[in-house]
Amino acid sequence: MSTKKILLIVVAVLVLAGIVVGTILHGQASVTKVSTGKAVHQDLVSIVNGTGQIKPKTYVNVGATAFGRITHLYVKEGDHVKAGTTLATVESVQPQATVAAQQATIASSRTDITSYTAAEKTAEANIAQGKADLEQKKLDFGRAESLYNEKLIAKQDFDAKKAAYDMASATLAQRQAALAQAIAQTESQRGHMNQAVASQRANFDALDKTISRAPFDGLVTNVPVREGETVVVGIQNAGGSTIMTLADMSVITAEVKVDETDIVNISLNQPADVSVDALPGRVFKGHVTEVGDQALLRTTGLSTTQSTTGTEEAKDFKVVVTLDQASDDLRPGLSATAKITTAHKPNALIIPIQALVQRDPAVEKALAANAGKPSVVSASTSSAPERKPQPVQGVYVLRTDHKKRRAIFVPITTGVTGATDIEVLSGLKDGDEIVTGRYRILRTLKSGTSVKVDNSVEAPGDSDKS
Repeated sequence: MSTKKILLIVVAVLVLAGIVVGTILHGQASVTKVSTGKAVHQDLVSIVNGTGQIKPKTYVNVGATAFGRITHLYVKEGDHVKAGTTLATVESVQPQATVAAQQATIASSRTDITSYTAAEKTAEANIAQGKADLEQKKLDFGRAESLYNEKLIAKQDFDAKKAAYDMASATLAQRQAALAQAIAQTESQRGHMNQAVASQRANFDALDKTISRAPFDGLVTNVPVREGETVVVGIQNAGGSTIMTLADMSVITAEVKVDETDIVNISLNQPADVSVDALPGRVFKGHVTEVGDQALLRTTGLSTTQSTTGTEEAKDFKVVVTLDQASDDLRPGLSATAKITTAHKPNALIIPIQALVQRDPAVEKALAANAGKPSVVSASTSSAPERKPQPVQGVYVLRTDHKKRRAIFVPITTGVTGATDIEVLSGLKDGDEIVTGRYRILRTLKSGTSVKVDNSVEAPGDSDKS
């Protein structure tokens, strides 16, 4: 064989190989690489996160109830106290003196009452004596009257007996009036003593207010004063001095802020897991006990009704989670994160959230019928009134068409949303393979497009290009 023929054969082989390679490369260039996932049945949990701080359910500021200098502080921050425990004392010289003076007044009143009672008994004895004397004078007068009527005694003697009887009667009336006076004096003095006793109760109350006691079992969280400082009582709109803050740590809550987009899913008694930054690795179980109705501005923490600015900004809502069991390791003010379980669907059909897209079913149907390309008819009738798109939620499902895998848009309805997955209520079945990415592909993907599955991990450089 001549050299010329050999060269012609080699050239023909090279041309044929080039045509084959070009055909293969052109076919691969028309195929879109996508990452996929499958619709599967498994448990789905919807969780809403909120951040805030640990707070006792009940805490009080123990304020000053008397004016004066603090003479002694019996507790310090971090101490656990029982109800009724003495926390602090304020100088009490004047209240003690007032109590002592009033006590002396009460003692004097009691002595006067004893004296008036003795006067009553004396008056009662005088009345008894006056009654006996009157009875005797009455008998003498009766005999004298009989003798006088029989002309046996002189009129002078009769008049003397009558005068004696009248005097005895007047004396008895005088002594009865003296008894009534003694009784009135005794009752008056008793009234004065009762008044003094009532005033003494007020004096004891004023003295007792110089002593601050714990209203309940709790933890001392703040002591802003020191011994020797002067404290004042609050009046009208002016607040008084705070001696210390006491927290009831038997019931502990986590007060967190939840984004406004999630608050609609929060309801009372939902379970929650609370973690505290200061106690890594520990999770405290709790449940929702309060859901705020007032939106709070994220920058200032003020409610929207209190804000004077008209700017729009992100808002949060207050949610209180009460811990099921208190712990001595928790302190008020510790930063906390609450993970609230808003829904739990066992054995739900789920797909990755990133697979969801918004498309117009009519447009997607036309594209699927033309292998992902706009139809010539629709292009020629572009002068007709344009139909308003009506996008719905759905996913791209892989279908095999003439030995080629194509992405077909399928509308779906969804339910509970989890952290990375979402429940499918209709439109898919278990095992359906769907397109989950990549994001730049999903943005422009059309029904009928020929695809190739590529579930390799995307390099950082590729994601930057998107």
